[in-house]
Amino acid sequence: MPLFYQPDILSNHLTEEDTRHAIKVLRLTEGDKIELTDGKGNFHVAQLTTDTKKGAFKILESKSVAKKKFSIHLAVAPTKNSDRVEWMVEKCTEIGIDKITFLLCHKSERKSINLERIQKVAISALKQSHQAWLPEITGMVRFNDFVSRSTEAQKFTAYVDLQNQTHLKQVAKPTDEILVLIGPEGDFSKEELDIATSNNFIKVSLGENRLRTETAVVVSCSILNSL
Repeated sequence: MPLFYQPDILSNHLTEEDTRHAIKVLRLTEGDKIELTDGKGNFHVAQLTTDTKKGAFKILESKSVAKKKFSIHLAVAPTKNSDRVEWMVEKCTEIGIDKITFLLCHKSERKSINLERIQKVAISALKQSHQAWLPEITGMVRFNDFVSRSTEAQKFTAYVDLQNQTHLKQVAKPTDEILVLIGPEGDFSKEELDIATSNNFIKVSLGENRLRTETAVVVSCSILNSL
């Protein structure tokens, strides 16, 4: 069955875009079954009804999918190239992530993002990977403000120096909330690293190779899901 994203199940109608896709591309008609996800942990099997041209459906059965025992929150300074940002969001959503926050850092090359476009990428990846939970995505937040307000139980900064080469997989635990900061292409400034440390962030490594920002995000996501 084709899967559609339907945040408002009670409307009993697909969105205009999904209706067009269902009828004109998939050639679905009255009586055909579809699957819906609301992005809030629920799947629904539905059937198209007589008002098919308006995407009308009725729910046949539902099931809930529980969240895992810990949450993954990655805060990243977006790269200059918007395609790479979208690729990063797509892959993290496919792998499994709970929150993404975009940071405005001292060395950031991008000062703003198209949040609506990013959310559409996440929804597409949600459907492609057949998941029940849509990640929460937050637009640009100043680094200092974000770090000082962070409340996660486990907080890490993806930055390695000669004094500290502890790998993320060695210290992250599959309990509670996990937050990882990932800097811009020019990395965090010394002041930002000091602020993070003073707010109980632990410096961690993602390995010996030098990674692009978007690669570091995907690697962090993969490591944490492997826990």
